[in-house]
Amino acid sequence: MLGVIGGSGLYEVDGVEVLEEVEVKTPWGEPSDKYILTQIEGKKVVFLPRHGRGHKFPPHLINFRANLWGFRKLGVNKILSVSAVGGINPLLKAGDFVLSNQFLDFTKSRQSTFYEGIYSKFDEEDTKNDLVNQYLKDKRVVHIDVSEPFCPQLQKSLQNTLGKLGYNYLSNATYAATEGPRLETAAEIKALSTLGADIVGMTLVPEIVLARELAMHFVSLSVVTNLAAGISKDRLTSDEVIEMMKQRNEDLKEVILDFAKNLPDTYSCECEKVLEGAAI
Repeated sequence: MLGVIGGSGLYEVDGVEVLEEVEVKTPWGEPSDKYILTQIEGKKVVFLPRHGRGHKFPPHLINFRANLWGFRKLGVNKILSVSAVGGINPLLKAGDFVLSNQFLDFTKSRQSTFYEGIYSKFDEEDTKNDLVNQYLKDKRVVHIDVSEPFCPQLQKSLQNTLGKLGYNYLSNATYAATEGPRLETAAEIKALSTLGADIVGMTLVPEIVLARELAMHFVSLSVVTNLAAGISKDRLTSDEVIEMMKQRNEDLKEVILDFAKNLPDTYSCECEKVLEGAAI
């Protein structure tokens, strides 16, 4: 089943039947909001507004662990993450779509693992007999491989959707994840550019890491809402971010609808094997 993480209202589109809203409890606290269970041409798709409806949670206070665990409890094993980012690559302009295949992590204070050794929590309601529960129950320390953090098959599916719908996009991008909620300095953006970052945002990490710890397939679709500090000659504001996401909202809905309809039936990637041999 596919889970979509993004803004409120992405599920409000023709062709999407809303079945119910579900509140999920987790050992790691409350998710950002209720999960919206929908059906698209017979396929179940679950939506969650990352910041909560009304944008209640700043990026550094999102309960990423609860969000991802809630998806797991609902049977989700594939994630499409939609987010707003700043553009660093000079080829980018506001409004562009970007598909990342690597990330740089500059977050500082976030809980980025489920596997905390002797401090690990276990969900008694989760009855799945898999390595996730085995490692949590046995309080194992786990080091997952993130050489290829994004699912290559979901990447290909998303590229196919964007191409079919006629949208231009930058692929094989590197996403720099910063702590926030403040925006970056011009010097920080210059440094990130030197390190090879194409875009900068505040939500990909630890979202992608936690999804990978649950052996999920994960893909990211970013919208460049403005040029990053020092590249843009204007003062950066939240207003321009909100306005650009509104402008691309209908396009995002079209992309999500087609992507959900055309997901692969089988997967030959390594995403589901990431926990094998990862525990100490």
